Amino acid sequence: MSIPARAWLPVAGYWFLACEFGLGALTKYWPGPTVFGPAYAEKFVGWGYPAWFRFVVGGLEFAAAVALVIPRRRSRFAAAAGLVLVLVGAVTTHIINHDKVYESVMAPVHLVIMMGIALANWPADWRDLLRARPAALKRG
Repeated sequence: MSIPARAWLPVAGYWFLACEFGLGALTKYWPGPTVFGPAYAEKFVGWGYPAWFRFVVGGLEFAAAVALVIPRRRSRFAAAAGLVLVLVGAVTTHIINHDKVYESVMAPVHLVIMMGIALANWPADWRDLLRARPAALKRG
């Protein structure tokens, strides 16, 4: 008996993204150059941030990577929402610093993916608050 793709494909996607952001977090803590270029301490200073700020970003990325693989909608929503904030900062940083396209393309791609994941995992009770209730509208 095989498991249908609609059951395992989203979970595989969450694990893939968690591995990506986990690796990204580890490179922020790495003291020297990485396979992605110069040390992140140098990159952050070049972008106008203090070198220690890479630890904050790396910590947020790692926490979100862990939360993405927890099979609860709320944890996946929190992870995606946190990464949306980090990625908005990354996209803004790349735009302000006029980085090359090949250095800047992944942040907006992941931003769109995380916004989709956040919307897909929006907590149901919050959705109910946003929906208009016909019976309540008739009373008021």
